[in-house]
Amino acid sequence: MLKILLVEDNEMNRDMLSKRLARKGYDVISAQDGEQGHSLACSEAPDVILMDVSLPLMNGWDVTRLLKSNERTRRIPIIALTAHALVTDRNTAMDAGCDDYDTKPIDFARLEKKIESLLAVKK
Repeated sequence: MLKILLVEDNEMNRDMLSKRLARKGYDVISAQDGEQGHSLACSEAPDVILMDVSLPLMNGWDVTRLLKSNERTRRIPIIALTAHALVTDRNTAMDAGCDDYDTKPIDFARLEKKIESLLAVKK
């Protein structure tokens, strides 16, 4: 079973997305802040990370930079999740090391295609 780490501080978003991903057959682990997300990414080695960018304790950009600078975690695909939909936000995500970017509110079908695409490339 493929493992997804969902790093999201909004409990309602985290719960809804976790349930939908689990129904699709993914093993979902979740973190509610950047520090917990970083710790779980290092200890759990997920197949994909869904990273909210506006997080307490450590923002998603900083967590992504740390993970991409670590030999053990740099190959884990990361999709940035944000309510900001400007071109500059997408560029910031890519500059931080994210492999893709998606906006909130989440279009689950679109997000699922992005996850599947990154998993196919990873294989």
